[in-house]
Amino acid sequence: MKSKTIIKKIVAGKFKGKSLKLPSKETTRSSKNIVLESFFNTLQFEIIDANFVEVFSGSGSIGLEALSRGAKKIIFMEKDRDALRVLRENISVTDPSSCEVLSGDSFVNIKSVIAQLKRDQEDAYFYIDPPFSIREGMEDIYEQMIAMIRSLPQEIVKRIIIEHMSGLELADTIGEFSKLKSKKFGNTTLTYYGVDELE
Repeated sequence: MKSKTIIKKIVAGKFKGKSLKLPSKETTRSSKNIVLESFFNTLQFEIIDANFVEVFSGSGSIGLEALSRGAKKIIFMEKDRDALRVLRENISVTDPSSCEVLSGDSFVNIKSVIAQLKRDQEDAYFYIDPPFSIREGMEDIYEQMIAMIRSLPQEIVKRIIIEHMSGLELADTIGEFSKLKSKKFGNTTLTYYGVDELE
């Protein structure tokens, strides 16, 4: 029996009400609406005309919500084949010309994102939502993620937002970036890092 397609709608902005498909739960874990709402309430005006990088993007629901709310360009990073197929379908109902998809290992592809932003002398918001470390084969995902954040040059980062398991204690500083705030939503927590204070 074919599993029913799960749908999520874009909440606000120029693509409000557009339906996004979600990959199967075995493939990715979709961000809860309450998490998404809190995030966009925090950064709603900051992301207008900004670059937005969604690392481990899955269906792309966070990046496409950012695009709908006025972000200039979205870079999606995903390696799962099913998730990539769904992601490309979702991009097609919004504005493909403002989206770039990097398929493959995010820990490898981050180097080309860094090079691109440096070349264009631009910065970006980095939304990082790795698979929870309780998943098989993902035991060291958070160590890899922290190493990746340390590799980001300060001049290309506007803000780093990590969606992670609430049980994970993140350090007050990672590389050049300081923890600005943390907000818990049950099993999921959003933690913000940057070089300057949140407005």
